[in-house]
Amino acid sequence: MNLIVDAGNTFVKVAVFQEDKLLSHESFKKEVFQKKIEKILKKFPEVNQMITSSVTKLRKETKEFLSKLDIKVLKLTHETNVPFQNNYTTPETLGVDRIALIVAAVTQYPKQNVLVIDAGTCITYDFKTHNEMYLGGSISPGIQLRYKTLNLLTANLPLLEPKMPENYIGDSTENAIHSGVTVGVITEIDGIIEHYKEQFEHLTVILTGGDTNFLAKRLKNTIFANSKFLLQGLNNVLEYNRYND
Repeated sequence: MNLIVDAGNTFVKVAVFQEDKLLSHESFKKEVFQKKIEKILKKFPEVNQMITSSVTKLRKETKEFLSKLDIKVLKLTHETNVPFQNNYTTPETLGVDRIALIVAAVTQYPKQNVLVIDAGTCITYDFKTHNEMYLGGSISPGIQLRYKTLNLLTANLPLLEPKMPENYIGDSTENAIHSGVTVGVITEIDGIIEHYKEQFEHLTVILTGGDTNFLAKRLKNTIFANSKFLLQGLNNVLEYNRYND
């Protein structure tokens, strides 16, 4: 049984898998990490291996806690064994979340051209070919980041919550911001998908991340929406390394 830990800047997402079956998942603040992990391990005593993925450095006490656990712990890095050829020219700078997403694409959609779009704080686009070669992708600001940037870097624009306007022509400052952000993001995503379609046949597109539900039904292109794709990818990495140490 596998314990998956994805540590972000503020929140930690955890999941428990039995092989490829998701048994449990939750999200909590980093400050309660130890208590939550202890509770999960008590609930699932069969857990015998764990993978950690972090976009930031783990706190010293967290590292010490993990080192004392009586289970195998794999820390995902750019040097971890993965089932794809990495053609990124700076692999040491490639985010571990993006690595996990491509492993999920390789595992769940083998021998297919796959574009994974992760719509979170940033929107990342990652592409792997039908022969399991990772070529790279792109990074742009996410929905919340765009709203916050307009507020922080201007004198008079308000900070708004995401909302899809009824008309793309904003008839007020608030509606103009909503249109610029939400319609802009949707147009960007659809446009990038079209660029990939022009170059690669039979493209499969996966949409994941915190804004999956907001975006999925508004995109013109056919996509597979899976908000758990990153957790599944981390589990895939762990399972792959079980047999490929």
